[in-house]
Amino acid sequence: MAKKRKKKRSPAAEPEAPAAGSADEVRQPGFGGYLRWVTVGTWKAADARALAYRQERAEKGLGPDWRPMVTLMLGALILTALHYAGKGQGFDAYVEHFVDADWASDRMSPIYQANEKLWWTLWRIGGYLVLPAIFIKLVLKERLRDHGLTTEGFRSHLAIYGACLMVVLPLVALVSYDATFQNKYPMYAFAGRSVSDLLWWEALYALQFFSLEFFFRGHWLHVLERTMGSQAIWAMMVPYCLIHFGKPWPETVGAIVAGLALGTLALRYRSIWAGFLVHVSVAVSMDVASLIQRGELPTDW
Repeated sequence: MAKKRKKKRSPAAEPEAPAAGSADEVRQPGFGGYLRWVTVGTWKAADARALAYRQERAEKGLGPDWRPMVTLMLGALILTALHYAGKGQGFDAYVEHFVDADWASDRMSPIYQANEKLWWTLWRIGGYLVLPAIFIKLVLKERLRDHGLTTEGFRSHLAIYGACLMVVLPLVALVSYDATFQNKYPMYAFAGRSVSDLLWWEALYALQFFSLEFFFRGHWLHVLERTMGSQAIWAMMVPYCLIHFGKPWPETVGAIVAGLALGTLALRYRSIWAGFLVHVSVAVSMDVASLIQRGELPTDW
């Protein structure tokens, strides 16, 4: 008699992340209703999606979701590398051991300072953008656009970011009178030497801000929200605040507020683009305000 073959049990399939619009609050009329919809409504919807996702995993007998754990571990390694190798001391060590050129002997020369800022920027593009993008495509096997890069509905929510900008710019003008602020910005010491120096630096500055927004408000939020819900915003805000240590304290405190606000908006609209524009606009205005206060805003190319 032929033996009966035992049926192999197929492993439980991973549940898909719940749709972004599920369990959402109805938007109420008026500014107060809109503000509640953007904040509390976003948090409640995220919590409901995360609860449904965890329940589905439990019903299928699946263990803890490995994606947030691996994402946070990779993020911790990236932040460590950027702190120790991607800053000025990392560039100084590189020049000391591997560069044999006349400019390498004078750390305050324009070419040394320019190369140091290029080093700083490239490390941030690699750490905040390139490595996470490779991780998303090869390990998570997901689309980059789902990690905050979608442009869908961009115009419809641009007004709220414009309102944020109108609140922040007067504060930038106010703190620009502070000597600590003027000594810190622009971070490129020769940005006031010429218009081309200023534009070159602001272009690098913008690239690293895009990479930073993708890392914190795009990639991290998208992965962590699945299981953590709205708490992903607060989890993201802590390391985002920490990377501002060493800057003027009002900016570090402001990073807490900005992290929560931009994180909530990114979670609501599933996009980093408008937040990136606000971030860059504030950063460039800080540089320009500092140069104006010092009488060093360049006019010659």
